[in-house]
Amino acid sequence: MFVGKTDKEKEEGTKQTLAAVETLEGALRECSKGKPFFGGDNVGYVDVVLGGMVAWMQGTMALCGVELLHATKTPLLLAWIERFGELEPAKVVLPKVDRLVDFAKMKRAQRTLI
Repeated sequence: MFVGKTDKEKEEGTKQTLAAVETLEGALRECSKGKPFFGGDNVGYVDVVLGGMVAWMQGTMALCGVELLHATKTPLLLAWIERFGELEPAKVVLPKVDRLVDFAKMKRAQRTLI
């Protein structure tokens, strides 16, 4: 989706990414059992690992024109992202989405020059 060279490659990457997001939504539903995080009431390993991807997921619309997270398709993930982003440690370490998007666009431009 991000690095496909042809429209077909990008389309296939998009399909795979959307399928993965649906899987994450199901995993959150199953693992959390209605609690705030994948592991339950407290942040666990899966939350931390996935938390590192939050800014990328949020920046996908600007980078690829694809909305990964949607209120009707991924309501649990959207709520999880909001909760995770409100944690003080997350506020300190997570990159700002607009800065990440600018960085990714710069890297894309560099690749096209090579």
